Amino acid sequence: MSSRETCWFIFHNAKLLLRRKEEEARIPRGVSPPLPSSLPKHDLGYCRGAACAAYAVLELPDEEEWLPLNLRAAYAFIGEELYTLAGKGCQLIHWDKHTRYCPACGTKTLPATTISKKCPACGHELFPPLAVAVLALILRGDSALLVRARSFRGEHFGLVAGFLEPGETLEECVQREALEETGLNLRHIRYFGSQPWPYPSGLMAGFVAESPEGEIRLQTSELLEGRFFFRDEAPLLPQKFSLARRMIDWWLEERAWPL
Repeated sequence: MSSRETCWFIFHNAKLLLRRKEEEARIPRGVSPPLPSSLPKHDLGYCRGAACAAYAVLELPDEEEWLPLNLRAAYAFIGEELYTLAGKGCQLIHWDKHTRYCPACGTKTLPATTISKKCPACGHELFPPLAVAVLALILRGDSALLVRARSFRGEHFGLVAGFLEPGETLEECVQREALEETGLNLRHIRYFGSQPWPYPSGLMAGFVAESPEGEIRLQTSELLEGRFFFRDEAPLLPQKFSLARRMIDWWLEERAWPL
């Protein structure tokens, strides 16, 4: 790293460490890393006039000085811009930990660039993987289909979602997941937007579609509840930082298309 001031995104067991300062907790800044570590440091670029880097520590520091938070909880303290960088750092740390040896021949890998490694024996290259998942905001007239999945942490409702499979387009994945989870056929599938999802290495792609008719048949192994809601009866919703919430808010606020 350079000798200029740096924002240090420090992790312990996938939790972001924020430095306590009076009644606040912040990403620490300084020329040198504030906590010692023998593990690699990952360049994250620049933000707010400072270089940004991420690294992990093996031991949890004094909790009177440091506040360990998972990324979801950290969002309320650091905001969207720093949350996005923290997510990138967490993902690179996770990738580095799981690619120390070549999966092709077992040789110890070496860094090639800030986001790649190369095996010195067989030349195999490794890059951080991304698991792509789709979100579907399914509309029927003035109502939208909201579901509560078994995997959700809490009582909130969200959107039909699922992972992209080999050989699929994103739109085909949206239709397949909707049919599997709700029994509904879709039309007019349109791209909404995307979001990095570092839990641990994902990318969310959101789509809006219509399903003018058909009975909902929930896939109970995946979903606990689901139905079409009108705007004035919307249930508990996902956290603000999520793409699912952005999509639902777009519908609730009756904003025009295109975005």
